[in-house]
Amino acid sequence: MTATDAARPQPTLAGRLDGTDLSLYAVTVFVWGTSWIALRMQLGVVAPEVSLVWRFALAAALMFAWVAAKGERLRFSAADHLRFAGLGVLIFSTNFVLFYYGGLTIPSGLLAVVFSLASVVNLALGALFLGQRIDGRIAAGGALGVLGVAAMFAPQILGAGFDRASLVGLGLCLGGTLSFCLGNMLSAANQRRGVPVLPANAWGMAYGVLFLTLVGLLRGHAFVVEPTLGYLGSLVWLAVTASVVAFACYLTLLGRIGAARAGYATVLFPVVALAISTVVEGYRWTPLAVAGLVLVIAGNILVLARPRASSPK
Repeated sequence: MTATDAARPQPTLAGRLDGTDLSLYAVTVFVWGTSWIALRMQLGVVAPEVSLVWRFALAAALMFAWVAAKGERLRFSAADHLRFAGLGVLIFSTNFVLFYYGGLTIPSGLLAVVFSLASVVNLALGALFLGQRIDGRIAAGGALGVLGVAAMFAPQILGAGFDRASLVGLGLCLGGTLSFCLGNMLSAANQRRGVPVLPANAWGMAYGVLFLTLVGLLRGHAFVVEPTLGYLGSLVWLAVTASVVAFACYLTLLGRIGAARAGYATVLFPVVALAISTVVEGYRWTPLAVAGLVLVIAGNILVLARPRASSPK
């Protein structure tokens, strides 16, 4: 560990979030909550794997430039590169591909609910792999959040017929959530070892591009670009903001406040998306949806609030 790494702020795994934590949290939730608009513009002409290649190739180039500008190291051991490759496969490729294809056969509301399960899965995996204590308050907050998201999307979910294709799609999205959460554990472990987030992301994205390129070639996809303003504009937004900025914020936050608390951000993404949909698409807030929002807010308070000190005995 370098002197710079040693001087980094210590994680606030169980205490009050400071201004930096709250800023990282807010940026992550806002950016990923709005990125669904850009994702929809990517669908159609170009295969999902190919669109992800362009997205993370651009993002990786920007990340390497950012790392170089900050003067951070880019040389790492073979063992570190193996972990970076794991990040590339788990976070920067597989979880996206599984959600893209899972979302073709299940309603977007169910997709949002499945991904919000990351708040609970992170809690369990953090205890299993990182030895983090399962806090009942955070577990209850995560459960409230998932129930709240389910309530907000209840009409869409209940109105969908579930056939074999839908069950396969559900399985793909569950696999995508697990892939994302396993990548969270790997990122947290890297940070515990003193590996800076930005170089790890840069290398992880680069390995993700290699993996996605191999998958695209094996599936016989054409590596083309849709020459429209909507596609190119959404590609730049997803690469620069949703990938470079938001992933740097989220994974830094994960190292600072723990996987369980950072993972609750996945519960708030659908809330931001619905807020935008209210303005852009005329989404109607039913009493059940409002109740769901109350549950999400209550869960957020439980997860992020400072724990009460135990009384002296």
